[in-house]
Amino acid sequence: MTLAEAVEAALGVRPSSLRSLGGGCIAEVVALDLPDGQRLVAKRGASGQPGLELEAWMLAKLRDHRLPVPEVIHAGNDLLIMTRLDDGGRLDAAAETRAAEAMAALHANSAEAFGLERETVIGSLPQPNPWNERWLPFFAEQRLRAMARLAHERGRLPAEDRTSVEDLAGRLDRYLDEPQQPALLHGDLWSGNVLVGRDGAVGFIDPAVYYGHPEVELAFTTLFGTFGEAFFRRYAELAPLEPDFFEARRDLYNLYPLLVHVALFGGGYLQGVRRVLRRFL
Repeated sequence: MTLAEAVEAALGVRPSSLRSLGGGCIAEVVALDLPDGQRLVAKRGASGQPGLELEAWMLAKLRDHRLPVPEVIHAGNDLLIMTRLDDGGRLDAAAETRAAEAMAALHANSAEAFGLERETVIGSLPQPNPWNERWLPFFAEQRLRAMARLAHERGRLPAEDRTSVEDLAGRLDRYLDEPQQPALLHGDLWSGNVLVGRDGAVGFIDPAVYYGHPEVELAFTTLFGTFGEAFFRRYAELAPLEPDFFEARRDLYNLYPLLVHVALFGGGYLQGVRRVLRRFL
């Protein structure tokens, strides 16, 4: 069955046009238009990859908490159809300010513990979320050690580097503090997952949701230059950052997305992991 046929079977109407979109990590992604003018996005999962029903669930959770994300129209393990956010604008200072306001509002949502009621994914990789009342053990076990183990099993993280990650995970209390409360996170906030419309409205896609420390999310935005000064200035007005975030904790928190990229792609990301390990060990 072609993707157009799958969409027609799900919605009862055949798309008037389809256009392939880049950037799909776990699925084929297309923009489609319906005869009545609706502008949608469809994803069809690749064989052996996690079901798209999970992405739909995460989008619904974020939407319930008022983050501007696509509305899910149809969700199944192999087909996800959702509204299409406008991406014809530019991530300028005004858009960064709106993004900061959206993130600060999202992070204000809390839970009784760190984690989530179900396992999620980051890209195509599993992201375990067993509840933990304390952040540092959660980050050590379910983020650093879990991803180092996966990267090693994939043959992309040498044994000595995995051992170093595990050693650092055992001494996080030297560098990190427990936050006041868990915060709801988007979880995968790189620039490709932030869309700006022609009207300047900001939207978010492809989440990796869980309750964690806001700093791990903010750190990730600096790894690949998602946001600049305007974002952090406005975020700090709404949710002030503790001292030394940029000087120290940011780099330590970015060890997790670096390990994710090692597990996915290997290559030069391993050097980034090693730079963090040299700094903190």
